[in-house]
Amino acid sequence: MNPEIVPVYGKESIREDGMLFVRTDGILETMVKAPLILAGLIIVTVLIPLQTSFSSTRTLELIIYSDGSTHVSTQIDVDPLEPDFELNLFGKSIDNFVATGDTGFLLSEKIIEDKAIIDIFGSSSIIVDYNIDDLVSKEGRVWTFSFNSPSDYTLLMPKNSVIVGMSGLPNNMELVDEQTKLGLTAGLSEINYIFTPINPTTHKPTISSESSFNYTNAAVIGGSIIAVVISIVLMLKRKQSKSLPSIIQTESTSEKQTETKSNDAETIFNFRPEMREDDKEIVKFISDKGGQVLESELRKKFLQPRTTMWRAVKRLERLGVIEIDKKDLQNLVKLKKDLEEEK
Repeated sequence: MNPEIVPVYGKESIREDGMLFVRTDGILETMVKAPLILAGLIIVTVLIPLQTSFSSTRTLELIIYSDGSTHVSTQIDVDPLEPDFELNLFGKSIDNFVATGDTGFLLSEKIIEDKAIIDIFGSSSIIVDYNIDDLVSKEGRVWTFSFNSPSDYTLLMPKNSVIVGMSGLPNNMELVDEQTKLGLTAGLSEINYIFTPINPTTHKPTISSESSFNYTNAAVIGGSIIAVVISIVLMLKRKQSKSLPSIIQTESTSEKQTETKSNDAETIFNFRPEMREDDKEIVKFISDKGGQVLESELRKKFLQPRTTMWRAVKRLERLGVIEIDKKDLQNLVKLKKDLEEEK
C-alpha cells in the first residue's frame, strides 16, 4: 500500500475578515538605526569646520632689525587632541626658535628646512618666536622687505629708517618709540627703505666749529710745509742710505695712525648708526683686540654657537664694517681700514 503524499501549502496570514499581518522585526530595527545614523552625520558635519579652525593664525607680528634680519612672533590656535603640530616657516635661515604652550611652558620642536614640528602636549594655543634672514635684501643703499603673508599682520620698521616705496597702502600706520609700525593685509607686500645718517656734531655751534676747523687746518698745513722743507734740507745733507729708514719709519707710523683711527669703535658706530646693540659689542671687542680676531675667539667670548656667530659676522660684513680672511683653516675677522659710504 503506497502512502499518499499530500502537498503542504504555506498558510497565508490572512484572517477571514481580510486583514494582512506583516512581520515588523526588521522595520523596527531600521527605524531605530536611522535616527542614530542621521545624528552621526550631523555631528561629523559640525566637527569638520571645528577641526579646520583649530589650526588658524590668531596674531602675526614682524619686527625688522637694522641688519636686515626679521623677528617673527605668531599665536596659533591648534587642536589639543593632536600630539604635534606642523608649522610652515617663512624661510630656511631660522635662528633663536622658541615655542611656548598656552600655560607658558616651553615646547620641544624639530625644524626640517622650512617646517617646524612642535609637540603641543595638549595646548589649544601656542606662541612661536624666531628670527629669519630671508625676508630682507639690500642693493646699494636701499633695503627691500618682501613677504607673502597668509594673514593680516603688523610690521615694525627699524630705527632711523625712512620708507621710500611700498607696493600697497597699509591699513594702519603709527609711530612707536620713534619707529614706524604698519598694519598690513594678507598677501604679497614689498617695502623699500633707507637709513638716515646721524650727525654727531649737529648740536655744536656752526661758527665755532668752522672757526676751529679753519684754525686746525691752517696749523696742519703750515706744519706740513715746514716739515717738508726741513726734510728736503736733511735729505740733501744726508746720504740716501741713512734717509731711507727714516722714510720707512714715517710711513709705518702713518699707517698705524690710520689703522688706529679706522679701528676705533666709536667712529664705526657713528658711521653705521643702524647697527644692532649686540653687533656693537662684537665690533668693540674686535677693536680692543687690535682690529682683528679669530671667529673662534668671538664664540668663546660671547658664548654663541657656531651658526649664530657666523650669521652675526656675515651681518657685519654686509654693513661693510669687517672683512673675513682665511688663516690656517680658520676665519680671521678684521675691521675694515676704509669705511665706504653707501651709495
